[in-house]
Amino acid sequence: MKKEEKTELTREKIINAGILEFGTKGYEGASLNNICNDNGISKGLIYHNFKGKDEIYLFCVRKCFDTITTYLQEQNIGSDMHLYMELRFRFFSEHPLYARIFLESVLQPPKHLIEEIRDLKSNFDEFNIKIYRLAISKLTLRDDVNEQEALEYYSMVQNMFHGFFQYGVFNNNDFNSLMDAHETKLAKILDLMLYGIAKEERK
Repeated sequence: MKKEEKTELTREKIINAGILEFGTKGYEGASLNNICNDNGISKGLIYHNFKGKDEIYLFCVRKCFDTITTYLQEQNIGSDMHLYMELRFRFFSEHPLYARIFLESVLQPPKHLIEEIRDLKSNFDEFNIKIYRLAISKLTLRDDVNEQEALEYYSMVQNMFHGFFQYGVFNNNDFNSLMDAHETKLAKILDLMLYGIAKEERK
């Protein structure tokens, strides 16, 4: 095996160990000692490949967002927002470690890593906007609302939702239920944004 291949396998092993650690305990609860002791990895090997905990965490965040984005891009979603949210829900149900990393990095990222995380999830955010734009294109907008305003409203409401949802969110250690609630409520909000809250009155 070539040296480059061996190095890549070693880095992949460390990242996978990091996903288990961060996906189970979150950033604050995770430690390099646990990554080493629980996975038979020497600390010297860790520091030979990574600068420390922060760099490993960022690689785990990158892998999380790259994996879910690739998964969603491979589906035939089109403009179907309901299908989009169902696929997200399915992905996180099947990948609970990624769910924890995703939720933390979106709702309560380590303050000193906010800028780096924003860059790492940019492709995922762009894909979100793409799906929402396609959904809007299938609707007849009000005369006083254009596409750009609808997209700005989408971003504003999503940010407000995340701000509301993160209030006291990490006092709850049941992250499976937390993730379910997040995705279910977000799907409902997006549905209300697109299709309204009033039932059409028939004359």
